[in-house]
Amino acid sequence: MRIAIVDESPARAAVIREGLEGTGLAELLVLSERAGLVARLEAFAPDVVLMDLANPQRDELEELFAVSRALARPVAMFVDQSDETAMESAIDAGVSAYVVDGLKAERIRPIVELAIKRFNAFARLKTELDEARNALAERKAVDAAKALLMKKRGLDEATAYAQLRKAAMDSGRRISEVADALLTADKLMGGL
Repeated sequence: MRIAIVDESPARAAVIREGLEGTGLAELLVLSERAGLVARLEAFAPDVVLMDLANPQRDELEELFAVSRALARPVAMFVDQSDETAMESAIDAGVSAYVVDGLKAERIRPIVELAIKRFNAFARLKTELDEARNALAERKAVDAAKALLMKKRGLDEATAYAQLRKAAMDSGRRISEVADALLTADKLMGGL
């Protein structure tokens, strides 16, 4: 497992490193400068990012957003003090673990494992949500195409659906693609 540690403090980064050494868990990269952070992280391609921001400021949180979006990997964030606004911003940025005053070597491994599990659970939920949204959009297109055929050709619903299905089978496309094409053609023709 490749783990990137982002911390401007060598002493604090050493605590994280100590918590990971001897576990056989990781190939580590410690980044102490923020310049070009996203590019360096992309080049290393970590499985997990551990960020110690002490008391995160707005710029650091925006940087966290950029890291989270660019990498799509679990991010665990360590801070010294609890701040509701910072915590909400971190969660919005996709942080998998937000740890307040928890930078102790013996806690690092469980936190890494938690961040990975939460990230994977969230990714599964996001995939399911995307699939549900796509299915709903396809269903709406098919329903609209059926309604168009029923109106334009005076068909009942079952016959309109059967025609869409036959057109899909004949063209080797999904029924939702045929429905989208029909709706687009009707729109281009001005609903004639």
